[in-house]
Amino acid sequence: MATIRTAVRVEGVVQGVGFRPFVHALATGLGLTGLVGNDLDGVFAEVEGPAAAVSEFLRRLERDAPPLARIERVTATAVAPRRSAEFVIAASDAGSGVRRTLVSADTATCADCLRELGDPADRRHRYPFINCTNCGPRFTIVRDVPYDRSLTTMAPFAMCERCAAEYHDPADRRFHAQPTCCPACGPRLTLDDATDPLQAAAELLRHGRVLAVKGLGGYHLAADAACEPAVAALRRRKHREDKPFAVMAADLAAAAELAEVDATAADLLTSPARPIVLLPRRPGAAVAPATAPGNRQLGIMLPYTPLHHLLLAAVARPIVLTSGNVSDEPIAYRDDEAGETLKDIADAFLTHDRAIHVRTDDSVTRTFRGRPMLVRRSRGYVPEPITTSTAFPRPVLACGAELKNTFCLARGRHAFVSHHIGDLENAETLRSFTEGIEHFRRLFDIDPRVVAYDLHPEYLSTKYALELDGVELQGVQHHHAHVASCLADNGHGVEAGPVIGVAFDGTGYGPDGTIWGGEFLAAGLAAFERGGHLAPVPMPGGAAAIRQPWRMAAAYVADPEVARRHPDQWPAVIAMAARGVNSPLTSSAGRLFDAAAALLGVRDSINYEGQAAIELEQLADPGEAGVYPARVEAGSPFRICGSDLLHAVIEDRTNRVPAPVIAARFHHGVAALIEAGCLLMRERHGLGTVALSGGVFQNLLLLNAVVGRLEAGGFRVLLHGRVPCNDGGISLGQAVIAASRS
Repeated sequence: MATIRTAVRVEGVVQGVGFRPFVHALATGLGLTGLVGNDLDGVFAEVEGPAAAVSEFLRRLERDAPPLARIERVTATAVAPRRSAEFVIAASDAGSGVRRTLVSADTATCADCLRELGDPADRRHRYPFINCTNCGPRFTIVRDVPYDRSLTTMAPFAMCERCAAEYHDPADRRFHAQPTCCPACGPRLTLDDATDPLQAAAELLRHGRVLAVKGLGGYHLAADAACEPAVAALRRRKHREDKPFAVMAADLAAAAELAEVDATAADLLTSPARPIVLLPRRPGAAVAPATAPGNRQLGIMLPYTPLHHLLLAAVARPIVLTSGNVSDEPIAYRDDEAGETLKDIADAFLTHDRAIHVRTDDSVTRTFRGRPMLVRRSRGYVPEPITTSTAFPRPVLACGAELKNTFCLARGRHAFVSHHIGDLENAETLRSFTEGIEHFRRLFDIDPRVVAYDLHPEYLSTKYALELDGVELQGVQHHHAHVASCLADNGHGVEAGPVIGVAFDGTGYGPDGTIWGGEFLAAGLAAFERGGHLAPVPMPGGAAAIRQPWRMAAAYVADPEVARRHPDQWPAVIAMAARGVNSPLTSSAGRLFDAAAALLGVRDSINYEGQAAIELEQLADPGEAGVYPARVEAGSPFRICGSDLLHAVIEDRTNRVPAPVIAARFHHGVAALIEAGCLLMRERHGLGTVALSGGVFQNLLLLNAVVGRLEAGGFRVLLHGRVPCNDGGISLGQAVIAASRS
């Protein structure tokens, strides 16, 4: 039978998830010869054989691809046959030119590896670093591309004869799996001089000790989730007064004993990404009060490494697992750094000798109306790109915001949003930011020609951008970036035109020199117009008003009850606000929530960002439907009087209405004023689509009320899904805005 030879290049396949072995098995199964390999453009394959077999190969290449593979397109070109005798996996070609290959995210232990982990007859029985083509470390161990062992932190571990045989056997699940290892040749677990580190670690946890555990992207701090003294000690030593800790449960059944797990949450918990999922807490859940004080929700995750599986099985109950750091510092990921940083927090260290190349926090998600919503996009998702509907004409670097920072490097139709960097408020986090940018530039071979940055002159990300030479600098307004991020998240391109952008958050620098945060924008990707906003009020003491919400209550309304709680400072704060001394004006919705929380006695000072608003949401009665009204002042832009809601809060409080009812009515009042603003925007601008963005929309009570009102009013509503609505999504918005201006 005559043969034809067809060259097939598959571009945009995520590296390290078994695509080359899959192609090898597919081709040999069809009796084809040729080769498959990596080059700068991705994965390529050349196959040779009967025409029918080649056609079947092309048909099944995409249909039957491994579940973790990401294929963007397949191009097939007929070439002259070489008459190869076999089908082989070719050596990777680093070559020269622009790299287009992708790097996959770290992936949770697969079912096959878990079976081997639990099989006493298997040579990897209870081996904490078991992995295969379909699972294991990827992004956190990659030093460079192409994705080969020599360019990962597995390079120091020479494969033993048996692992090497598996690695080179096309029929084996570990065929060309770069982190392949076993107890004879791979990383080793240690805990001081313990002969069985896992059992020793479990004993420490069961006896109320705090344990540092080296994971995929850094060190965690662990404690028995049901042991109040242990969790309280962890909280005290970590200097984390109130912010909830995450809990790791052994499996879905154990998670369901702690929280309400619906189908969407179950899919998230068991997904290859294995994020922390914020779930409604079950009454009487067996967790220590110090785990998530005063919170109706728990952050639950399931084991995502073999070490976690073994540790949870040995402890036989859920554990608190939180980032290994002191509050406000980045997660520790180098062994020497962790030993120094965590020595006063952890009673012992469960560690190993496989280096982590990139520190990466756990991702955090939640569900809304049956769909997942990312709160923090990091391990398990990064560095897989966000594919945009419009291409980037020139390579872009977007530097993100100050809080919850991410950066974004973009080229073609790929936007590589970074892992969670954190708050750029100290030298170590800034170092993580700058090193991360350099690493992404190397991995994806992106040399940015355009650099986008936030307009706030004091953001460290802005200062970094302004110090760069040889690039075009583009300042991007914070709330425009929020809306553009939501648009890009929903595949909205330049040609789709503007929408009503509702950007509600805590802080963003406005072009008029005031602090924005309660904005109604007529916004596309290239430009925006401020159509309306919350009426501005002073922030007495500037940043102090963020840390002390009672100051915002003082700025909004002269409330005697709040004044009685702060008799020494009240006169000075009132005078400061009245005179505008160190009291910048703000239209921030976040500060409006702070004022309401202070008026209800929920929180006069905070220990972490957004705490007052979070606790106000927790307080609200979910069954209450009452609404506080707010006036809309005509003008261009229009202004909405948030103070009306606060006067209603005081009136109901004076009339002894229960605080949960008042909190709920306040939330519904904010939803109603958002609806009113959108109706006015539709009337003035003729727009019928609303994009909701900004950290305030992490509030599910508010979000549900807003979406319900807007959809009932005939609006199409766009929400975030692939990137967070908080400042973690800002860099994506900056990138697409910069591209649309080119």
